Amino acid sequence: SHLLISLSTSECLYLNRNTQKVRSLSRWRGHLIDSVGWNKLLGNETSTGPILVGTSQGIIFEAEISANEGSLFNTNPDQYFRQVHSLEEDGKPAPVCCLEIERGPENKYFIIATTRKRLFQFVGKVAEGSEQQGFSTIFNQNQDLLPSFQEFPANMGYSEITFYTAKLRNFPKAFAWMMGNGVLYGQLDYVRPDSLLSDVQVWEYTADVDISQNKPISIVLTQFHFLLLLHDRIKAICTLNGQVVFEDVFPDKFGPLKRMIKDPIGGLVWIYTERAVFRYHIQREARDVWQMYMSMNKFDLAKEYCRDRPECMDMVLAKEAEYCFLNRRYLESAKCYAMTQNYFEEIALKFIEAKQEEALKEFLLKKLNNLKQSERTQITLLVTWLTELYLNRLGQLESDGNSLIFQETRDEFHQFLSSSKHRECLFNNRGTIYDLLASHGNVDDMVYFSVVMQDYERVISHHCQHDNFSAALDVLAKHCNEKLFYKFSPVLMQHIPKNVVDAWIQMGKKLDPKKLIPALMNYSQMGSAQQIKETIRYMEFCVYELNVTEEAIHNYLLSLYAKYKTDSLLQYLRQAGTHPSEIHYDLKYALRLCAEHGFLKACVLVYRIMELHEEAVDLALQVDVDLAKSCADLPEDDEEMRKKLWLKIARHVVQEEKDVKKAMNCLSSCNLLKIEDILPFFPDFVTIDHFKEAICSSLEEYNKHIEELKQEMEEATESAKRIREDIQEMRNKYGVVDSQEKCAACDFPLLNRPFYLFLCGHMFHNDCLFQEVTPHLSTFKQNRLEELQKKLAATTQSSKSRHRPAPKEEGDTASLGKGIAATSHEQIVSDIDDIVASECAYCGELMIRSIDKPFFDPQKFEQDKSSWL
Repeated sequence: SHLLISLSTSECLYLNRNTQKVRSLSRWRGHLIDSVGWNKLLGNETSTGPILVGTSQGIIFEAEISANEGSLFNTNPDQYFRQVHSLEEDGKPAPVCCLEIERGPENKYFIIATTRKRLFQFVGKVAEGSEQQGFSTIFNQNQDLLPSFQEFPANMGYSEITFYTAKLRNFPKAFAWMMGNGVLYGQLDYVRPDSLLSDVQVWEYTADVDISQNKPISIVLTQFHFLLLLHDRIKAICTLNGQVVFEDVFPDKFGPLKRMIKDPIGGLVWIYTERAVFRYHIQREARDVWQMYMSMNKFDLAKEYCRDRPECMDMVLAKEAEYCFLNRRYLESAKCYAMTQNYFEEIALKFIEAKQEEALKEFLLKKLNNLKQSERTQITLLVTWLTELYLNRLGQLESDGNSLIFQETRDEFHQFLSSSKHRECLFNNRGTIYDLLASHGNVDDMVYFSVVMQDYERVISHHCQHDNFSAALDVLAKHCNEKLFYKFSPVLMQHIPKNVVDAWIQMGKKLDPKKLIPALMNYSQMGSAQQIKETIRYMEFCVYELNVTEEAIHNYLLSLYAKYKTDSLLQYLRQAGTHPSEIHYDLKYALRLCAEHGFLKACVLVYRIMELHEEAVDLALQVDVDLAKSCADLPEDDEEMRKKLWLKIARHVVQEEKDVKKAMNCLSSCNLLKIEDILPFFPDFVTIDHFKEAICSSLEEYNKHIEELKQEMEEATESAKRIREDIQEMRNKYGVVDSQEKCAACDFPLLNRPFYLFLCGHMFHNDCLFQEVTPHLSTFKQNRLEELQKKLAATTQSSKSRHRPAPKEEGDTASLGKGIAATSHEQIVSDIDDIVASECAYCGELMIRSIDKPFFDPQKFEQDKSSWL
């Protein structure tokens, strides 16, 4: 936006980008301007803000130029022009060759000024908000002390400093100062308190550069090079190693080279002579930087600049790995080697020869993580090798007694074994891993590996072998594997029955109790009372909580009750149900079990369920008469059986107990028994006084029964009388048919053909009624009707033949046959009427039953349907 033109006549002109008028700076007149330090923070398109100006007399002025039109009395663009400092060399004023202003962190300002032999640094803070006041405070802060500077002895009459900025509006990162002794270059560090310059080096001019004859004219700094302009050529020198990497000679026809400058925004380098302008465009400047950094052993930087070039990255990593190996940094070397493409065997042998197992392990781990899942063979090799190395290391640490490192290594080994990335390989080769662990006697890690592989059977077997049954049960309960429960329950039941049963109960329906019976039976027969108690507890849980219906479970619980818990046997049988369909145990087995152990009440209960009432009563009489009575009342539908059972009880009471009073109670308990039924059981010497009441009550019942029979007979006689009267009345009933009446079915006159008249008023022709009724008759009645019609036709034919004139001698016989035929004909007609005309076809049950029948026969529907088309 701003252009200053310094004339050799000690005048200075100003041109703004937005104007076409060149204006003279009156305050600047009389000073030959050599350098300007622009204000990058406060400058804008119309105003430069406070800037610094260096003159050939070593004076630094502070000024400000504004392109806005001034007042009527002040039309100058320069706002002010005041001296802030002066520079000297060897006690004399020296021209200010270059000026640069930068603001760093914490509002800190840095000013760099150069003369022919010296480089000055001014550092100071400016209060926030007072930047517009200028830089005089920075120079005043250094008034008492000389500004820090660097000085070189040679002098070529001028110097030039250039800076490299990576991005626009960022701080410069590096500098290069062209002076008499060579080029001073380095980095800019805004944090250091003593100096802004760091990593400073001097590149001495080559032999073809002579400050007396062939002086360097200009310098430009890029990221990794600085360009030096001579009168006929340009040289590019690498700042990393100081070597000339590029030289370009210009033809003489354009004249000597005058100046070189770099565009800070576009990055282009411009060179001009009196007749031409040249442009350099820098491309891929950093392509070979990685090699230089690698040769300097700055491997991080080298990797940074070859990140997109795998072949170069491999070379850097290989060089870094070798460098670390030579410097005995084996772990770092292993990490680098693992990322290279060098021969695996060569590197492994290298670490083995150096006896660096830790580094070898690190190398193998990194190599393993870099392998693809498809490289199964390589993964298997590395996994088993690493396992061996871990085990060797653990064994060595354990023998040395270094518990802290031992635990860290074990944790690392466990993490390796539980790695999800290599889980498939470890699972497929778990037999080999087990063998390695066993060969080292590493039991704890073997158990851990078994858990990781979910090989719980091996873990539980290990705990059982070492009599650690609680741990085995914990593993079982944690992973809830039914098959393992079935396998290890026999062993665990023998030692910790209560805990095992608790675990079974917690598993609930996940376990099949039938498969646990072998374990229960094996140890309950020969084991302690606690095992038996826990077995019964689990069986009760299965029956009462899980509602298991397996017959084996119920039979086993029954046997346990019979042997060890007799109090619960009868209670169980009562709760199990009273009908065979409700019962889940084997009745015959239960009967035999109870009989063997002498549980008569239980036997009676089983007999009752089996409906063997006689056996139940016989057995109950051995225990309790009241129990026998309850059994005798069970066959409610079979009075004969009940009477028989009560007779058994009565006989037992009379003959066995000889208790007449009880016998009389039997009569009162059962209404089927009479005194005459039990009298034969009494002995002859018993007097009638004992039966007086029973006989009297029996006779009273008989009298009462006779009276009831008489009453029923009278009611039956009266009913028969009424029925006869109804029949007589029905015989005399008749109906009147008008000559205009029509058949209810065919709607034709009724009197044309034989017809039927029903009490409901419907009238049908004989054949019409046949057609209506016949389809609804059963097959048997249809066949019967056809048979009767055939017989009727035959009798009609025979009667017609008999009406012909007959010989005299046959008269008596013919008259007899006629009577028989008439009787037969009337019977057939009556039978047909019973089938066809028993009820009205429209009002009777026939019509009600046919309400859900389709109008068409489903079998003939398709045929009828096609006939309509």
